[in-house]
Amino acid sequence: MRQRSTVFAALATTITIGLAGCGQPAPAPSPPRDQDLPVTTVVPRADPAARWAGGYCDAVTHLVRALAALPAVDPSTPQNASRTSSDLLSSVVAGLDESLAGLKALGAPPVASADGGRKDVIAQFAGIRAEAENARRRIEAARGNAAATKDALGQARATLDRIDALDYLKGLKDVPALAAAQQRAPSCRRLDQPAG
Repeated sequence: MRQRSTVFAALATTITIGLAGCGQPAPAPSPPRDQDLPVTTVVPRADPAARWAGGYCDAVTHLVRALAALPAVDPSTPQNASRTSSDLLSSVVAGLDESLAGLKALGAPPVASADGGRKDVIAQFAGIRAEAENARRRIEAARGNAAATKDALGQARATLDRIDALDYLKGLKDVPALAAAQQRAPSCRRLDQPAG
């Protein structure tokens, strides 16, 4: 999961170029990372907390995979910047939708009074999803209007910055029993490793 700062640094630079002006050559897309992250985990049935933590990490992995494979923004013209930014935000929304579905389906953890973290992450993901969809719609509506496109691209960048600031594993780390279970869940260990 630590690789996301690199992904967002590249995206922030690309969107900044799009905000700065047009007529510049499109940057070469960076290679996707972590596309082979497993989505399923094998944890012994006798360890329900680790199974739950694994399910949590599997759900979050959908967003991480979507972010690692985001399409590049092409700032060469206002039209290309709008179209490719809209595509990028559509990918973010799709990743958030999958993660939200997984987190909601997971249900409460098998640890008493420990569901606050999962609910907080769901609320944060839902809020960012609404922002990303709103930014995408503004970009679509602004096509052909350079000032409105620039403003909409700024909103898109702010949305990506919010995602970058998220601690995806907060729902586990804040509860000692779940933090320990996270260490026993293979999908959580893979999710928290730096990109190779």
